[in-house]
Amino acid sequence: MRQDLVMLKSGRSQERSNLGDLLRHVHLEGSLSRSALAERMGLNRSTIMALTAELTGAGLVREELPRETGRAGRPSLVVRPETDRVYVLAFDVRVDRLVAARVGLGGKVLDRREAVRQRAGADLDDVVGVLAGFARELCGQADSVCVGIGAAYCGMIRPGDGMVRFGPDMGWVDQAFGTELGQRLGLGLPVAVGNEAHLGALAEHERGVGVGYQNLIYLHGDVGVGGGIIVGGKLLDGDGGYGCELGHMIVNPYDGRPCGCGSRGCLEAEVGERALLDAAGRSAELMGHDGIRAVVDAAEEGDEAAREALRRIGDWLGIGVANLINLFNPGMVIFGGMLPDIYRGSAAQVHSRVAANVLVISREAVQLRTAALGDDATLIGAAELAFAELLASPLDALAHSALR
Repeated sequence: MRQDLVMLKSGRSQERSNLGDLLRHVHLEGSLSRSALAERMGLNRSTIMALTAELTGAGLVREELPRETGRAGRPSLVVRPETDRVYVLAFDVRVDRLVAARVGLGGKVLDRREAVRQRAGADLDDVVGVLAGFARELCGQADSVCVGIGAAYCGMIRPGDGMVRFGPDMGWVDQAFGTELGQRLGLGLPVAVGNEAHLGALAEHERGVGVGYQNLIYLHGDVGVGGGIIVGGKLLDGDGGYGCELGHMIVNPYDGRPCGCGSRGCLEAEVGERALLDAAGRSAELMGHDGIRAVVDAAEEGDEAAREALRRIGDWLGIGVANLINLFNPGMVIFGGMLPDIYRGSAAQVHSRVAANVLVISREAVQLRTAALGDDATLIGAAELAFAELLASPLDALAHSALR
């Protein structure tokens, strides 16, 4: 009897795993035929049919005839995610902007809201209030269900409860962001919070330019620079979850610029927003993407001060990239946030440093690319964080969401 129970539990566990795997394939790829799912998962067609029947009955996917077949015989039904019915709320808290979105199963942004965030110091109450207001506007219709909430924040996040341990750009220290936002939302769902660059790395790995690469580095520019590293298909998070603070890698220890972390010569201090604007002699009133793009545009129009500023910043960025390639041997380095604009104006300097300072074997195949998801990489990463519980155990997670 005991052996029978063990076998029964094992069978149910395997079924939950298969359901999650199938839903993940459909979630990430949008729509797949039964035959394609069978091939990807290594399961027979009858098992795939049983799994899709369960997910269809739960309202997570639907099956329909393909729009075009091009083949003789009976076509394989196509499985599609129920994008409009099942969704998550995703939030992206940047230094100077707050973004919220309703993201449907399958990764489609269904609706979004944005607001300017004033650079006014520790503003937890204001941030939570704005995001909660956005959430009330974004929540779906009565026949739809919210299955998770995810948020990206530009700081060091404690795993488990969404506590912002340190956010140097806005002075956040031990701010209970995840807990406070969850209480203000009042949806009965926990808020999963992650570092913005970590989530950007995951998003580009799963949905962006890094699809198919098992080892990549994502560098995210906001006011400073953050980073996420994927090793063997998994995020490198460190012992306490605070790993990959690539922006605080020291590149100029002797006469470097002061950094918000208290050190000097950090990568983000040498290549961040203020470093570029100061080097180009721009007004202190300029900031954010508009300020960065103004310098890049001026350089393209022949402004020598802007060109020299980009050469200098690009050289420091190239030193940082060279160090990372030598350390991790990635297949790809991805520039996100404001860095694509900087890279656009300084690619020659970055490539020159890689050529001069990276071990020849490591630089043979590495690709340097800008983020395919653009400014939404961190927002999409927050949505994927919110979908994690559903994709791990679809029926259980859906049941829990319905009970809340």
